[in-house]
Amino acid sequence: MYKKPLINRKTIPYVMLAPVIVIFVVFMVYPILRSLYLSFFELVSGSYEFVGLRNYITLFKDETFYKALFNTVIYLVIQVPIMIAGALLIAVAIEQKFIKGKAFFRTTIFLPSVTALVAYALVFKVLLNGDHGLINYVIEMFGGTGVNWFYGEWSARIAVVISITWRWLGYNMIILMAGIQSIPNELMEAADIDGATFWDKLFYITIPMIKPIILFCTITSTIGTLQLFDEPYILTEGGPNNATITMGQYLYNNGFRYLKFGYASAIGYVMTVIIALLSVFQFKATKEE
Repeated sequence: MYKKPLINRKTIPYVMLAPVIVIFVVFMVYPILRSLYLSFFELVSGSYEFVGLRNYITLFKDETFYKALFNTVIYLVIQVPIMIAGALLIAVAIEQKFIKGKAFFRTTIFLPSVTALVAYALVFKVLLNGDHGLINYVIEMFGGTGVNWFYGEWSARIAVVISITWRWLGYNMIILMAGIQSIPNELMEAADIDGATFWDKLFYITIPMIKPIILFCTITSTIGTLQLFDEPYILTEGGPNNATITMGQYLYNNGFRYLKFGYASAIGYVMTVIIALLSVFQFKATKEE
C-alpha cells in the first residue's frame, strides 16, 4: 500500500537549509537589526530610553571619534598601498623562472597570516620595545639612535603599520600569485622576444591582466583596516593621547568599557556607511571605460 511521504520532495531543500538559515538569522540578521535599534536609545539607570538621533549628533561633535577616524585613515593611506605593492612585487619575483624553492618562499611569507593575532602583536611589542627591543638594537648597531616606538604619536602609528603589514603581506601575496599564474605564458614569452624588461612586463602585462584581483585585495584590505582593532589595542592601547586609537577600538571602548551600547551602535553604523562609500569609490575609480 502506497504511503504518502511525510515531507514533500519540493520542501526537502528548505528543510536541509533550515539550520543554516536559522543560525544566520539569529547570529547575523538579528544583531544587525538590534544594533540599529539600539543606536536610537541610551542606557539610563538600567533601562533604555529613546533619544532619537542624539547618539549620531553627539558622535559628529565627538573629538575623540574624529581622532579615531583620522588615525584609521592614516593607516589606510599608508599601510594598504605599501602592503599591496609589496605583495605584488614579491609575488612577481617568486614566480620568476630562475627562482628555486618557490614553495619554501610562499610558505614562509604566508605563515604570518595564520599566526594568532594576540601572539604576533605581543611579539612586536617586545621587538619594538624602546629599552631592549631587537629593532632598536639593530638600529643602534648601524650607528642610529633608538626610537621610543610607543611613546611618540607618529612612531606609535608606524609601529602599528609595520605589524599589520608583516601579518597581511603574505595573505595578499598568495591571492595575487594565483592571478599571476593564470596569465598565459605566451604573453610573457612574446614580451621576452621583444626585449621587454622586468618592469615593462610588470606594468604592461601583469598589472593589467590581474587588475580585478588587485582591486579585490585593495577592497578587502581597506575593509580590514577600517575595522582594525587588535594591533592598536594590544601594542599601544590606543595611546599615546589617542594617537593610535581606531574606530573599531573606540566602538569597543564605548560598548564594553563604558557600557554605552547605543552610542557604540551608532559608531558601528557610521563605520558601515564609511566602508560602503569607500568600496563604491574604489569600484568607480578602477572601472573600465
